[in-house]
Amino acid sequence: MTYTIKEIYYTLQGEGSHSGRAAVFCRFTGCNLWSGHEKDRSRAVCRFCDTDFIGTDGPGGGKFHSPDLLAKAVLALWPANKGVPYVVCTGGEPLLQLDNRLVNAFKKYGFEVGVETNGTHEAPEGLDWICVSPKANEPIKLISGDELKLVYPQEHVDPAKYADLNFSHFFLQPLDDDNQDTNTKLAVDYCLEHPQWKLSTQMHKTVQID
Repeated sequence: MTYTIKEIYYTLQGEGSHSGRAAVFCRFTGCNLWSGHEKDRSRAVCRFCDTDFIGTDGPGGGKFHSPDLLAKAVLALWPANKGVPYVVCTGGEPLLQLDNRLVNAFKKYGFEVGVETNGTHEAPEGLDWICVSPKANEPIKLISGDELKLVYPQEHVDPAKYADLNFSHFFLQPLDDDNQDTNTKLAVDYCLEHPQWKLSTQMHKTVQID
């Protein structure tokens, strides 16, 4: 399998349970809920995505014809001999491409492997952290994992729908649009009323890192 990668970069995780943790982000191209083209946004399942996942022109991006080549490219960005390396597979929708062979290649080089997914595809075995972010009531297949992170508010989406799923952490993340202040207040109020849920802010935008 050829893995098509938009970009690979080293930064701090900006959201959820691992906020502030150093990680190499490996962004896969493509998504099943939006083409990534503005002309298609109004017809997309997920209409609020702010990520460019088209093409391979980002830093470190390209087509990798083996899992080992991609794992080595990711490892090259981790500081040498500095703790356990951590890779976050993201997108787009990474589970369109991430498979057991690539997870095993990351493991061979000592990585902890996390994924950020919309949950509409099954995950390969061996992942250390699964973060599911449901979109617009699209049915999800991943109903268990480490972290469920719901962008809030979303039209016709009630957090209560997900509250009984088998996740260790439940986060509401305020929708980042022109109404962000209002969205943040709504998320805060919901977390206060339903303490199962915790607030996730996009720390990387606050401190202005990628």
